[in-house]
Amino acid sequence: MKNKKVNLIAKAMILILSLSFVAADTKTVLAENDATIDTSVIDEQWGKPTYAYGAGLSDSDINYTAELLKIDTLENVNSVKVTGQDLVTFLGAGSGNDSSMISSVLVRKEPKGKGINVNIITKDNITQITEGQYVNASITAGVTDATIIVAASRPVTGESALTGVYKAFSENGIKLDKERTEVAQEELEVTNEIAKENKENKDFDITELNKLIVSIKQDLAEFKEKNKDLATKEDIERIINEALEKYKLENVITKDQIEKLIALFEKYQKTDAINSKDVIEELNKFSKNLGDKVSDLYNKAEDAGWIPKIQAFFSKLFKALSDLFK
Repeated sequence: MKNKKVNLIAKAMILILSLSFVAADTKTVLAENDATIDTSVIDEQWGKPTYAYGAGLSDSDINYTAELLKIDTLENVNSVKVTGQDLVTFLGAGSGNDSSMISSVLVRKEPKGKGINVNIITKDNITQITEGQYVNASITAGVTDATIIVAASRPVTGESALTGVYKAFSENGIKLDKERTEVAQEELEVTNEIAKENKENKDFDITELNKLIVSIKQDLAEFKEKNKDLATKEDIERIINEALEKYKLENVITKDQIEKLIALFEKYQKTDAINSKDVIEELNKFSKNLGDKVSDLYNKAEDAGWIPKIQAFFSKLFKALSDLFK
């Protein structure tokens, strides 16, 4: 009985400690994401992975960013320049200036069912957007089954990195709906604004915000299927408030932020994303990944041999406490 209690306490403490480490790093949503793209292997989907680099990079920066993305040689990838005009074309934003186009991506199309996996190689240089936010916005835009590696040679917000992803898809013959890419960008901006405004709030968790966004998308799709009509503004507000309670963000997200979410999802549900089976599949995969994170951390702790040490520590602690009250 005592050993069972010790095991339960140890497991609980590991989970608590793991969660605290994850919450402390708002730059990493999927813990220890080590996804890579082997550029020496022929891509069965696209022939070669696509390296979409920012037009604001010098030749030396292009090569340096390629090294960051672990591209052995540029001959092994299809290289495309991402310009300021691409930002306007895909996102309906920006001035068309090339100088601000710094963040770059390496993209590989995966077999159907693999889902979207994003790995930010240079987390210190992508200063505001997390991997989870990229995944969520990519799903909205219509991206499916892809590995996306993000890098920047110097600090940038990361808000325009998805332009490179969209161009990579376009260069490989997959055209994405502009209405959806524009809404995806608004989603990225709204979630980023919420994250920035809650940066010092100890009750805010970026992972829970990503879960919230996924949940709202799923609920809106379910509402449309059930009612054969789009949700009203009041319905959207109710769905958002229910999701806020579910993920314990009701006392974190402000009224003004809720209004921005309502405006975002009014636009979202008017896109083809609301009826897309691919979107539902991608959301389900992403939701599972987010939910599995804590379990993965515990399993990694177990594999690393931490469990017996922590159990031994709590066994001694339990005995010491028991002796105190004898």
